[in-house]
Parts: sequence; C-alpha cells; structure tokens
Amino acid sequence: MPVKCCFHRSNAGETMAWSESVDTVLSNKEGLAAFRTFLKSEFSEENVEFWLACEDFKKTKSSTKIALKAQKIYSDFIQADAPKEINIDFHTKNDISQNISEPTLCCFDAAQSSIYCLMAKDSFPRFLRSEVYKELVKKHQDRNQKRWLPFL
Repeated sequence: MPVKCCFHRSNAGETMAWSESVDTVLSNKEGLAAFRTFLKSEFSEENVEFWLACEDFKKTKSSTKIALKAQKIYSDFIQADAPKEINIDFHTKNDISQNISEPTLCCFDAAQSSIYCLMAKDSFPRFLRSEVYKELVKKHQDRNQKRWLPFL
C-alpha cells in the first residue's frame, strides 16, 4: 500500500506543474498573472483578457446582463478596430457580428476556442521558455529550499 504524503504540493511544485498545460496556468492565480505579464510583453494580452471575459460571460444569469456583457465583449474584442481586437477568422467574426443583437451564452464559444488554441499552441510554449516563467520557478525553488533548509 503506497504511503500518502501529508504535505500539499509546494509552490515550486505548483509552478513546475504549470508546464503540464495552459489550463493549469489559467486556473492558478499566480500562474495567470505570470502568463498575462508574458503576453503583455509580447503585445498579445488581449487573448487571455478575451478568454477570461468569455469565462465570466458564460456564468451570467440575467438576460439583461447577458446583452450588456455580450455587447461589451463585442466592442472590446471583436468589432473592427476594437481597442483589444483579437485575431479570429472572418467566418467566426461574421457569425458573431450577425448574432450579437440577440446574444446567447455560447455566442463567443467558437472565438474563445480559437483563441484558446492559439494560446495553447503558440503563446504557452513560448511562455514556458520565457524569463518570466524561469524566474518564477527559480524564486519558488529558492523559497522552498529556504523553508526546508533554514540553516543555508
């Protein structure tokens, strides 16, 4: 019978676990902050902002708020010359534009999926090779080592 460890995964272990998938980073507060910092340095922070806005949007209950949030997402990320315009294909953008007057909770799903794939296949591997990620791993390893070896 295997022995279960009574300790939670250390911060260093969590940071290393981020390399497993973009989902791990997006679901961790510190990981998300580091990923955003990296995306900002690459001038592509709008991708994670859009993804987060869509996640928030899908939790909306009120039909009035659905319409308001959908319009905000559309004007911020989708419409031509939006301040944080994301790079999605013409058909997806066109479908959203045609249906934005009567939005549903899934009206941004295709665009969100496209942006997620872009982050997972393009931005995330670069993030793992970035100084932002390497410095965070090192910081957590150093902190963890000091916690367990206070005499160093």
